[in-house]
Amino acid sequence: MLSATRIHADTATVTVVSDTKDITDWALRYFGGWWNATAVNAPASSGSIADGGALLLADVDSDRMADIETLVGDYEHDEVDYANARTLVARHEDGVIYAAQPAERLAYHYDPATSRLVIVGDHTEQVAVAASRLARELVRGQLLRAGWHILHASCVVRDGRALLTFGPKGAGKTTTALLLAREGYDLLANDRVFVRPEDGALRILPWPSAAAIGFGLLESTGLYEPLRARVLAGEQMHPTQDQRVTDALHAGSSKPIWNAKGKELKPQFFPDQLSSILGMTLAPQAHATALLFPRVEKDADEPQLVEAPRALEEEDFFTSKTEDRYPDIFRLAPDKAAPATDLADRLALLPRRALVLTHDSRAGAELLAKTAEGLLPE
Repeated sequence: MLSATRIHADTATVTVVSDTKDITDWALRYFGGWWNATAVNAPASSGSIADGGALLLADVDSDRMADIETLVGDYEHDEVDYANARTLVARHEDGVIYAAQPAERLAYHYDPATSRLVIVGDHTEQVAVAASRLARELVRGQLLRAGWHILHASCVVRDGRALLTFGPKGAGKTTTALLLAREGYDLLANDRVFVRPEDGALRILPWPSAAAIGFGLLESTGLYEPLRARVLAGEQMHPTQDQRVTDALHAGSSKPIWNAKGKELKPQFFPDQLSSILGMTLAPQAHATALLFPRVEKDADEPQLVEAPRALEEEDFFTSKTEDRYPDIFRLAPDKAAPATDLADRLALLPRRALVLTHDSRAGAELLAKTAEGLLPE
């Protein structure tokens, strides 16, 4: 029996439909905390939905997967890296796009004329991961067409006012968001946000995603043992979590783990687990009010404010050129993005602070809370 989940984010709408309820339930838990995701009756026709938006059909279907893989092989195709996976993409002359990820045992068929995307694979969990990821991509395309932009920032909220934190990987965006969330702020995003100028303000929407939080930060904030207790009781973490991380949690080890490329392997949380395990409150929208620019210096004597917060840079805005994890293989985004000049000018007018964080989470939380209170006064 078909089941369906309807996802709304502002004016964007995507309906996920599947013969497997676990797949549509996955979309509910992935988007329900940040976007408006609800279980609905499945559409009568698999070709379209009555009130517009996009339709995503996701099922375990090995035969259809093999058929799409054959089509990709028959057509001239490109090879790209999508979500850290080798992906073969073929574009038919009628505009239909076929794709396959051989190692993941997934295949895709997208018809832009009807905004209908099909995902099929061998295993329920793999299909569910892909369906949630592509549902978000369908929403992203609709929001970009409506004039929204994507910023590389974490975001916390108090009373509808958003504090955006910018910086490259390792600068402390997630650390800042987690520490402020522990201080009573609502979490809107840990890595990216949607933003659009509206009525003299900058409106912010979340980018729902799994969150990676290191053992050191979890240990120093008192969250490691609650997480371990949930895992020992059978809690399933996000499937992108490395098995070595899961093994460490079972063994009671909080020592950081590194892969062969020198990247730290971290516990991976579903969006809903940020609330259920870590106790955070998720914010569905806000208005940009101030900016933070942290950097982590583990050898610094203490956390402290520093002079001259930097200006926003090209790397702070996600575009087709800077997107590294999710290239637009199905051409869901507009060919020409809305100009970001007005957005950048308005962001430049917001109050901002720069600060150095250390591995002393308690002292860092105190400084962040004091700084945030000054930027977001009552």
